[in-house]
Amino acid sequence: MLIYGKPACQIGDKRPLQNAGMQTALPPLRAEPLRTACSACNLRELCLPLGLSPSDMERLDGLISTRKVIPRGESLFRASEPFHALYAVRTGFFKTCLSAEDGRMQVTGFQMAGELLGLDGIGSGHHTVDAQALEDSSVCVLPFSDVEHLAREFGALQMQLHKIMSREIVRDHGVMLLLGSMRAEERVAAFLLNLTQRLQARGYSASELVLRMTREEIGSYLGLKLETVSRTFSRFQDDGILDVKQRQITVKSPEALQRLVSSAAC
Repeated sequence: MLIYGKPACQIGDKRPLQNAGMQTALPPLRAEPLRTACSACNLRELCLPLGLSPSDMERLDGLISTRKVIPRGESLFRASEPFHALYAVRTGFFKTCLSAEDGRMQVTGFQMAGELLGLDGIGSGHHTVDAQALEDSSVCVLPFSDVEHLAREFGALQMQLHKIMSREIVRDHGVMLLLGSMRAEERVAAFLLNLTQRLQARGYSASELVLRMTREEIGSYLGLKLETVSRTFSRFQDDGILDVKQRQITVKSPEALQRLVSSAAC
């Protein structure tokens, strides 16, 4: 399925976060040489290189020559900025947000290690969302013109790009389902299930996690008020589904979460 209030920031590790205020001028993002190639990265099966031969991997290693470090609360890119590259999250977490004309912010997604940022800019040549680090994070920079050129040569890379874009479409459909037909507890259950499944795929516990986003941000993504999200977490704890200690969550009954989601599925 899919997943993800106030323009603050925080998913799944062990360091607390605080809201980031409006910033008028950001210091330049630091760029570092890439110390570990794609071929040796332990996230390679979650990122672009799926299905590439060793020789093709070497070509991709040459393409990804830069890694950027983005401190917590700072932006990797912002809406309306020119699109030049895709970014593979290497460490840390991000959130993406849309800004309404009246100043309101809508959280559109949360990205963790092994996922791509920047796909929103391919169509128009400009980014349509802000991407903000929820904690100190690093990304591998993939210049899109080089990615396109390499994809034309290697069918496996082109297919992987198509799969990633298709996954984004499916995720958007899932968001529509969440916002259009699910009750509050079903939305929160779907969110938690999706999050634990993604963390488990990266070798983390499927039952113990520390949320890197605020309750407000969860509400913004799920189309719920802060109070509703907080009440739902309390209800899940009272029902023995979760153990909640601020942002530290223990999923005691994933089966109960799954039943809630299944009851709402089309």
